[in-house]
Amino acid sequence: MTATRGCAVVTGAAGGLGVTIARRLAGDGYTVLLVDVNPAVQDVVASMTADGVAAVMCVADLSDDAGVAKVADAVGRVGEPLALLVNNAGITRDARLLKMSEAEFDMVIAVNLIAAMRLTLGLEELFVPGSSVVNMSSRAALGNFGQANYVTSKSALVGFTRALAQRWAPRVRVNAVAPGLIDTPMTQAMPSDVLANLVAKIPAGRIGTPVDVASAVSFLASPDASYINGQVMTVCGGRSIAP
Repeated sequence: MTATRGCAVVTGAAGGLGVTIARRLAGDGYTVLLVDVNPAVQDVVASMTADGVAAVMCVADLSDDAGVAKVADAVGRVGEPLALLVNNAGITRDARLLKMSEAEFDMVIAVNLIAAMRLTLGLEELFVPGSSVVNMSSRAALGNFGQANYVTSKSALVGFTRALAQRWAPRVRVNAVAPGLIDTPMTQAMPSDVLANLVAKIPAGRIGTPVDVASAVSFLASPDASYINGQVMTVCGGRSIAP
């Protein structure tokens, strides 16, 4: 496989936003390494390669250093410089704070924040000058009822983004994308009246699409964003500024 822009690692790539992001980056000229704990990522890569896309996969649990080592080894097998890391993997375990168990809180923090930090720092030596990291935060970082664990993880990820951007500059840029309400299987599972009420609050007048998010990731990783570092791009149709 040969790509002009190097290797792009995308976590949480077995479904949802991850697949769309991976396909967009492949179209941008990267060889894409799709990482997920779910073995179904193999089917995603098979579909992409059948379409002529430069993609490989790595089934890895990022909850420990062994998983990070698997990803690093997979990057080495790609044989191209690590140009981009997209920390997209994430979960929710929603509940009112008083009813949220410690296990539910810890699990979301572990996947959404700690795993992203562990992987990013674990791959540090593989990044080359001009490389980029894009962390997937959320508009929910501003606060959402019933999501104290998720809000905490995504707001902390913004802090990590800004701290690492200062530490790694100018060799590697680190930014974040904060999606709002996006049309994914998770939102499609909402009661129709609840979803309609949420969409009605979006100034853009529609729900976001995975392509909207993938476009933001693509931009932040591109040379056009070479002077953007330590920033959060909120992709929410204006919901974050609405009453």
